[in-house]
Amino acid sequence: MVDKASAKPATRSTQEIEANLAASRERLAGSIDELALRAQPKKIIKRQVEKIKFKINNLIRTSDGEVRIDKIGMLLGSVSAALLTLGILRRARS
Repeated sequence: MVDKASAKPATRSTQEIEANLAASRERLAGSIDELALRAQPKKIIKRQVEKIKFKINNLIRTSDGEVRIDKIGMLLGSVSAALLTLGILRRARS
């Protein structure tokens, strides 16, 4: 069994070290560019809007693309109830 403390580290040439550093810089620059692109508010909003559109489309359409009348009716009923409740609350405060 070889003792790790007594083992000599492999020596690398200056060129190998510089090449390794250059490769690391390239990877880091690519990572930073990708993070900067992901963090742009317009891109974040666009992704969220696409996600919501996808969920709504799945909610109101069947897998073969037909409109689900029952789901649309429930959605409209819920929105109507919410608006009615808000209207009643506003009148109560007046």
